[in-house]
Order: sequence, then C-alpha cells, then structure tokens
Amino acid sequence: MAGERVLVAKVGLDGHDRGVKVVARILRDAGYEVIYTGLFQTPDTVAAAAVDEDVDAIGLSMLSGAHMTLAPLVVEKVRERGADIPVVVGGIVPNRDVHELESAGVAKILTPGATADEVVEAIRSAIHPDDSED
Repeated sequence: MAGERVLVAKVGLDGHDRGVKVVARILRDAGYEVIYTGLFQTPDTVAAAAVDEDVDAIGLSMLSGAHMTLAPLVVEKVRERGADIPVVVGGIVPNRDVHELESAGVAKILTPGATADEVVEAIRSAIHPDDSED
C-alpha cells in the first residue's frame, strides 16, 4: 500500500461533497496518497487527472443518479488514454444497476452504509485483484 495513489472525484452536477471528503480521509488514514479533484468534474477531466497523477485507482462519488452514464464514461476515457486504472464507484447505486456497471468496466461498487474497512478493501482489491485476503 505504501506509495499507492488514489484519485477521488465528484463527476457531473452533484454538489454533495461531505461523503467523498470522508472517503478521502479514510483512504489517507489507511496509508494511501489521495488526490481529490473537487466538485463538478467531467469524465474527461477525471481521466486526464488520473493519468497525469499516475494513480493506482479512481474513486467516484455518485449521489446524483447519473452513475449509469458518467461512471462508464470515466472508464472509457481512462482506456482512451491507454491506461488500465480501476474505477470504484460509491454512492446511491440501486442493486439493479450493479451488474451493468460491472459489465461497463467498473471494478467495485460501494453503496450507502459501507464501512471504512469496506472502502479500504474495495480500493485494495481493485488495485490488487489477484491477491486474496486469506
């Protein structure tokens, strides 16, 4: 984990940033270097920042209901830049949307009520999908 970098972002018009700031602190306290891009980012700016900052994972906070459009676009924009950076989505994501997001390349999905340990594990397992917890 030492030296691993995570970019956290708010994509679209969702102006609620308390949760993403809590997640940034959780990840920082777990030993990750965290870059927070701020509110109202586009999929393109998130992808550009992730590649420019050479991050190991991207965490998207999605509370606006636009996750089905914006999260796959972030994955697409990252891949267009030739990078393979896992994208983890946290927020208001109905169960019916989980499979489609995973099919679109989202590595992990966290829903409301996820614990700090679950947040850290989602990022860890997205960065190291072949490692087992055992």
